[in-house]
Amino acid sequence: MKDIHVFMFNYSNFTFLKKALTSLQFLDNRIQGITIFEETNLFLQIGKQLSRSDISYRNLPHNDLGFAFNKRIQELHSEYILLLHDDTFFEQSVKNVDLRLASNKFVMTHTYTFKARLIPQPLLIKVAFLKQNELPTVYKVPFKEAILSSWLSKVSKSLVVNINEKIVNEGTKGVSKNDFQKLIFVEKYHINLKEKINPPTISVIISNYNMMEYVEIALTSCLLQINPPHEILVIDDGSTDHSYQQLEAYNNLHNFKLFQTENGGKARALNRLIPHIKTEFVLELDADDWLDPDALLVIGEYLSVLPQDVAVLYGNTRHWNQTELRNINYSLIKKGKEVKNKQELMSYKFPLAPRIYRTSFLKQNKGFPIVDFEDGRMYEDVSILNKLMGRYRLLYKDFTVYNVREHKSSITRKNKKNHSYWSDFKNKLD
Repeated sequence: MKDIHVFMFNYSNFTFLKKALTSLQFLDNRIQGITIFEETNLFLQIGKQLSRSDISYRNLPHNDLGFAFNKRIQELHSEYILLLHDDTFFEQSVKNVDLRLASNKFVMTHTYTFKARLIPQPLLIKVAFLKQNELPTVYKVPFKEAILSSWLSKVSKSLVVNINEKIVNEGTKGVSKNDFQKLIFVEKYHINLKEKINPPTISVIISNYNMMEYVEIALTSCLLQINPPHEILVIDDGSTDHSYQQLEAYNNLHNFKLFQTENGGKARALNRLIPHIKTEFVLELDADDWLDPDALLVIGEYLSVLPQDVAVLYGNTRHWNQTELRNINYSLIKKGKEVKNKQELMSYKFPLAPRIYRTSFLKQNKGFPIVDFEDGRMYEDVSILNKLMGRYRLLYKDFTVYNVREHKSSITRKNKKNHSYWSDFKNKLD
């Protein structure tokens, strides 16, 4: 019975794709059709070369694999989707494995191995389940390599079965520095908590202004935390794009609150959120950045032993360069350092992040200062850190869970290019 439709994507060249298609001969009696997702028309002739009439091709509009998947899935009537990607192909041993799912199981996984790291990957999924549980689009994950793992992390483990047999060969594809960092990130979706932890309570605050392209990625990175935040507070600072409408779609979530204000700058927007914070600590996340899946787990461990005189905990930042067509490439990790006084704060290579504030100290300071410079619309992070340092400590710890997106419309990037702004600001700072 032909009950499987194969999805193939992210093949680096014609040779690997041809090898993968050839390996499907082991399952020919089950395959109803094959869809190849591609950014270009590089592979259009391969079906003719292999004398296959069951191959269809789908482009990736805006490089959005999740969107293309979801659209194609709604058109299918097969029982299963089988996934092959990233230059993988089947071993002959697949003939000895029953690629079927019991009535109470909906996903079959196999283990992808790289540099002694093990990442579960969905291999076989019931189409009916996928139609009800769509894959995230590129507006919700930082890069397409995170689509399958982020989706799988939200599927109840009771609905998943793993194949122990080695039936998928990972080929000889090299792992670049960029690929390696993405795989490390993806691996974190699958961390298993061995015991329940009870760190101090923490919320996340986000101020959004015209970040339609990225704000859902920031928000989703909070929703996909292994140790979720107590609350996510988002305020739209008078956006003129459609980002506020995007955010309204999340209003049904129990731990999400959305606010809106006229444009007045980030400091004023965040100050609107502060009275609503009910947790001991709060993490400030920029609308174009995102968190690792284990960010609040790692941060929680530090907060559990944080000295009482510390107002802000911070660490390192991982930087990515935004390219065209929604691609993103790893740049570097910027190591933080200890800041003890105003002089060290002024010479710090910003942004100092992630910034996790002790809520009571933030409220005592009446939130973020509105300084007499550019109507208080710039360097709000420096202003609040400078104020808090007058009475409390800033504490650096060596951890990396915060991702900074470098892109053309970044306010931070624009400000860095204008050194006169920084000089003028320093003269206005108390």
